[in-house]
Amino acid sequence: MILVILIGLLFLGGVLAWISEGLDARFPRIVALVTVLLDLLIMLSLLGGEGWVASIELEWLPRFGISFFLAADGLSVLLLILTAFLGAIAIGAAWDEITERTGFFYFNLLWTLAGVLGVFTALDLFLFFFFWEVMLIPMYFIIAIWGHENKNYAAMKFFIFTQVTGMLMLVAILMLAYFHYEQFGTYSFNYHDLLNVRTSGQLEIWMMLGFFIAFATKLPSVPFHSWLPDAHSQAPTAGSVILAGILLKTGAYGLIRFAVPLFPAASMEFAPIAMTLAAISILYCAKVAFAQNDIKRLIAYTSVSHMGFVTLGIYAWNEQALQGAIMTMLAHGLSAAALFMLAGGLQHRIHTRNMPDMGGFWAKVPRMAVVALFFSVAALGMPGLGNFIGEFLALIGAFQANIWLTVISAFGLIFASVYSLWVIQKVFQGEYRNEDFDDSHLSDLSRREMVYFIAMMIGLLWMGMYPQSFLALSATSLTEIMGGTQQVVLSLVEGSL
Repeated sequence: MILVILIGLLFLGGVLAWISEGLDARFPRIVALVTVLLDLLIMLSLLGGEGWVASIELEWLPRFGISFFLAADGLSVLLLILTAFLGAIAIGAAWDEITERTGFFYFNLLWTLAGVLGVFTALDLFLFFFFWEVMLIPMYFIIAIWGHENKNYAAMKFFIFTQVTGMLMLVAILMLAYFHYEQFGTYSFNYHDLLNVRTSGQLEIWMMLGFFIAFATKLPSVPFHSWLPDAHSQAPTAGSVILAGILLKTGAYGLIRFAVPLFPAASMEFAPIAMTLAAISILYCAKVAFAQNDIKRLIAYTSVSHMGFVTLGIYAWNEQALQGAIMTMLAHGLSAAALFMLAGGLQHRIHTRNMPDMGGFWAKVPRMAVVALFFSVAALGMPGLGNFIGEFLALIGAFQANIWLTVISAFGLIFASVYSLWVIQKVFQGEYRNEDFDDSHLSDLSRREMVYFIAMMIGLLWMGMYPQSFLALSATSLTEIMGGTQQVVLSLVEGSL
């Protein structure tokens, strides 16, 4: 029941935030923040358990084998807490930036978060697809209404990419349910039931690709990534925080929970291709980042590059690699969200994202400069911070699966160091000049903003200095997920011999 409360609270809070705008323009943001913080407090009660710490299953459409089935294990709990934490950060980012139609904005933000919580907990695949769509539509409105100069194009591109690939996943889900009927005599969309469905040959590969393309687009991975830089550059700061910190993680979660376990044989055959795409994403997007003058587009391309380590770790499919993928998801969620908040804060102050117009800001905004340096160093993988733990484990695990692709991908760490420090130099070092923008509002980070950034700093330090507290939460989940796939793979290998 606790999972229904978590999701329902966000839906209800979104409606209350919209209604409260009629009373006072400040009420929606207060309602939204209280709602998300209350959700976060409830989530903390899920810590400490093993296995499935919470679940609820109710009949919904029994004729078609569709149920209202929500459950959370250690992997889900980590991502639920990340979602609520970054939800509060996103509300902080929008606190002063969003001044028009505030009620509708926070309605969309909270409903996006509710959809994400549903994605991380739904174990009925029809219900999973429902929540996948729920988180898509509000984010479209956030970009299209409160975005910047080219917002309509970016919002439509985001919608088309995710909607079309989502339809491919829906077709694959329906085919799985049909094959369950053929093999067991009943329709079912239950995750545990569908794990028992056996398919083979080209059909299984095509079904797996339906899931992979949908999740790789949301991740995103080359060649499905082109929507992300446009969406990030045009989205309001809070939208970028939600996109980079949370929505990208739904794609990685889908690969771990659904794409590989449901199609282990096809995934094993496809793994070299997926790992190759991951290596290309890491290097290509790191190179493209150098060519950007728009600071938000640069950070967007670096996000694609860093998420390549997640794909690499997932398709290496061993415990170290998967733990690395999960740690990278969590650490990237904090570091990328912070960098987008800094970029959005600069744009809000000086009304430009063009880095050639910037420079010499260190003396003007020293707190912002120090915070930017910390998160840039975190993003490049400094030992002692969470990003290093995640990428190191992912590479160690991937090395066991494919040595050459791992060596190639490791060059991404070098590129990350160069472009991270290059941004610091371009924006905060050098000669100060303000002929290209109005610097009358170039103020340093406020106390409220510092609270949000310090919270994210503590999170990254905690992950880097004591990663076992995170690894232990997901270990049981990964053991269960990997156990089922390894049995199938071993039986296939024995059969081929």
